[in-house]
Amino acid sequence: MPSTLLQPDILARAEALGVMAKQVVEGLRVGDHKSPYRGFSVEFVQHREYVPGDDIRHIDWKSYGRSERYTIKQYEQETNFTAHIVADTSNSMRYGEGLQNKHEYAKLLAASLTYVIVKQRDAVSLRLFDSDWRAELPGSSQMRHVNVVCKTLEEAKPADKTGTGALLEQLAERVSRRGIVFVITDGFDDVEPMLKGLRHLRFRGHEVVLFHVLHRDEIEFPLDGNVRFIDLEGIGQLMTRPHMLRPAYLRAVQEYLKAMEKGCDVGRVEYVRLVTDKPMQAALGDYLVKRLQISPR
Repeated sequence: MPSTLLQPDILARAEALGVMAKQVVEGLRVGDHKSPYRGFSVEFVQHREYVPGDDIRHIDWKSYGRSERYTIKQYEQETNFTAHIVADTSNSMRYGEGLQNKHEYAKLLAASLTYVIVKQRDAVSLRLFDSDWRAELPGSSQMRHVNVVCKTLEEAKPADKTGTGALLEQLAERVSRRGIVFVITDGFDDVEPMLKGLRHLRFRGHEVVLFHVLHRDEIEFPLDGNVRFIDLEGIGQLMTRPHMLRPAYLRAVQEYLKAMEKGCDVGRVEYVRLVTDKPMQAALGDYLVKRLQISPR
């Protein structure tokens, strides 16, 4: 039975746009994305001097006629990539109802990205985390892998606190081949350790995209009356009148969002804020359109 996370209206637009790597990546086969390695296919880059052992079929004989020196034509190879989808399943992701629930929204995003990337013959690995890794699937470009990813996402239940920064540091050390890392989280964690983890991934040569998933309530704080607030990642509760807290809350949220966005910009991490009241078809489609517009290709 097809997964409910694979919705045709979302996938149709996303598949038409595709997910192209914006920087060089390292893959295991010929594909559609720039490789850091030189080869003998696709796009001419430069000449280099012939050395014994080179295939004589790649000698540039016209250049030899002019200079009487043997030179080899070098081309830039293209390759496939592995996309590492890293999704937050901590308790704070439980906020929201129905399709606006952050956890459900994140799962839908992860499944949609997986389908599109695998359909274009690139590979996807999946990692789910809270304070530790809760599920880890190795990368694969086989279509049956999409079903495995969706099943893992469907079975995921939010639990525990968030430990984003330390886990991203671990991931940076474990994944050596350069690819794309998509981090999907509400970011309710200490900002600097999280940014440090993202920067570490960039330092290791990965392209890094942070999908910052938030509920509209968390940004605008529209609540009124007497409200009991329950800490989803702790045991604390607070009964209060939201209108008394709203000015201070909104200031704090704006400072937090600015710190996240600025930190990503400085660390060369692509920051994408997603609010769960925007349908996934529009949210993912708009992101992929923007990605194509700024792609070097």
